[in-house]
Amino acid sequence: MTKPEVSQNNSYINREISWLQFNARVLQEAQDETVPLIERLRFLGIFSNNLDEFFKVRYATVKRIVQAGKGGKNQLGGIRAKELLEIITQIVINQQSESVAILKEIDEELKKENIYIIDETQIDDAQHDFIKKYFLRTVSPALVTIILNDAVVLPNLKDSAAYLAVRMLMPGDKKQFALIEIPKSVNRFVVLPKQGDKDFIILIDDLLRHCLSDIFNIFEYKSISAHMIKITRDGELDFESDLSKSFIEKISDSVKHRQIGEPVRFVYDKTINKETLRFLMSKMGIDDTDSVIPGGRYHNRRDYMGFPSLGRTDLMYDKIEALPIKGLSLQDSIFKAISKKDYLLYAPYQTFAYVVKFLREAALDPKVRTIKITIYRLAEISHIASSLINAAINGKAVTVSIELRARFDEQANIDYAQQMEEEGVNLIFGVAGLKVHSKMCVIEREEGKKLKRYGFISTGNFNESTAKIYTDYTLFTASQKILKDVSKIFEFFLTNYKINRYKHLIVSPHYTQKSVFKFIDNEIENVRNGKEGIIRLKMNSISSYPMIDKLYEASRAGVKIQMIVRGLCCLIPGVKGMSENIEVISVIDKFLEHSRIYIFGNDGDTKLYISSADWMTRNIENRVEVSCPIYDEDIKKEIIETFDISWNDNVKARLLNDSQENEYRVNEKEKVRSQYAVYDYYLKKLED
Repeated sequence: MTKPEVSQNNSYINREISWLQFNARVLQEAQDETVPLIERLRFLGIFSNNLDEFFKVRYATVKRIVQAGKGGKNQLGGIRAKELLEIITQIVINQQSESVAILKEIDEELKKENIYIIDETQIDDAQHDFIKKYFLRTVSPALVTIILNDAVVLPNLKDSAAYLAVRMLMPGDKKQFALIEIPKSVNRFVVLPKQGDKDFIILIDDLLRHCLSDIFNIFEYKSISAHMIKITRDGELDFESDLSKSFIEKISDSVKHRQIGEPVRFVYDKTINKETLRFLMSKMGIDDTDSVIPGGRYHNRRDYMGFPSLGRTDLMYDKIEALPIKGLSLQDSIFKAISKKDYLLYAPYQTFAYVVKFLREAALDPKVRTIKITIYRLAEISHIASSLINAAINGKAVTVSIELRARFDEQANIDYAQQMEEEGVNLIFGVAGLKVHSKMCVIEREEGKKLKRYGFISTGNFNESTAKIYTDYTLFTASQKILKDVSKIFEFFLTNYKINRYKHLIVSPHYTQKSVFKFIDNEIENVRNGKEGIIRLKMNSISSYPMIDKLYEASRAGVKIQMIVRGLCCLIPGVKGMSENIEVISVIDKFLEHSRIYIFGNDGDTKLYISSADWMTRNIENRVEVSCPIYDEDIKKEIIETFDISWNDNVKARLLNDSQENEYRVNEKEKVRSQYAVYDYYLKKLED
């Protein structure tokens, strides 16, 4: 993978560059010959999807700094914003080039498996007949074709949609240009009739190229060609100040406006005719100061995430069956079980069905009076939402804090919010100036003459779909002291001028940094007193300079720090005199590592928290986040043991350091692939 050559602050890695190196780790999975072939294609899709979001959000942010006439050096790890845009563009061009080469390698390997991805030049007569019928019945009705000339104003091209730029050479050597929008309603991959033991697939792009004569049959052209282009727009939401509009209306309008946001990236097929490219860039108001990136024949490679399986289970990861939680039954009352002890769910190794079952039980239980829950992202078809609606219909007082600003899920959350509101669910739209990113639920149940609280707190979203591929902890508890704090947070949503105190939970934006610093100071003090100081952390990202500086301070004092960071990491480990006692690894594998854990040695009396918060400025200062203590010693032991398994990974773990080369951690003696080992760990717990 390409190592960026940049000048930057010696204490921190620039967050944009670090993020691109995280995406390089995703690309490594596509390159890894031990990964099943179809899964390698899907990792290419993830890499491309990640890159699209990066340009919509991070690149767009840096570009705004440049346009505002600011250097941005302090915000950007010692690199000027204009210089950073150039560095990003160069890294992306190199990564895109690598991804094209990897795609070619995979294509050759697929041929060895009798799977052929063909283009319009390789279609035989039988396939031609199938394609013509498919085009007329399925594709043609969904097409949007735009005829271009100097007099026509080009309509705004949709964000991240792919287009074929068509050039027709007319009689008299005149040129006619057009754009074909690749329809999203049609599957990108068209599976053609099997021939013997051979499978054939054609991309919709090439199917359209084959059918250009049908699309443009009213034109008398001498020659015709089509090359792909794609534009990515700034993904920032701009809110109106119109007091007559509801919050939902403002979010909805802003989401629509995103489709015509400022262009931040223009990607084109590098074989396109130069005249066509100049004409299109002129029409779109794009110049060389924008991120203009030459690419391969195909864009929107994120669609490879949905590459057809063709029934070839041998070319995909083995499916694992999500396990039950020992002692917790889906047939019996979850309320009854957790009234006796806490239980921990670790998805996807254990089934997320317990969360749905708990809410369904609450919806039906005549003794349940109230349900309060935070929602950030829901599944497309959400049993969570239907359970909450069911509860409201049954007369429960259901309160949902739903985050309408969950990036790129805004419209889905708007739709669910309107659906729930119609069914009598009380909605809270977060807190002014803060996103609600915490994952928690508290239920009040009448028992005797008192109300008893039950609930759960998680590191991840209450989403049945992502729970199959994201690793997240969920604590089921009837701890009245913890759940009393959860209830206080819901009070804060309603009266956010009043800052509550919490006895057990650590809550952003008011207490996270202060509390974590206190724990770190305790480890530093232990070392000074001749005791062991140890901190173990697992998170998605770390970019907060104050948090990084505090870890550097602990390292200089002799505290041993182990970190598992999946994504961006602005901290530089292993630097003498600054961070020599810090080790950082990143695990990228079949599942997406999403859980956040904070472990502090505390002189043998371990303090352990699961959290919704990464150590980024936004999580600490600009969001409502919750870190929950684990008091049950068995659960604490379980989390530490699964952390140990991840920490000992030497198959899918990369070493993060100042070289940014994503080197694999290697141990020839005993291979530990942590995600498979964690599954085996839970399997053994059931057998024991």
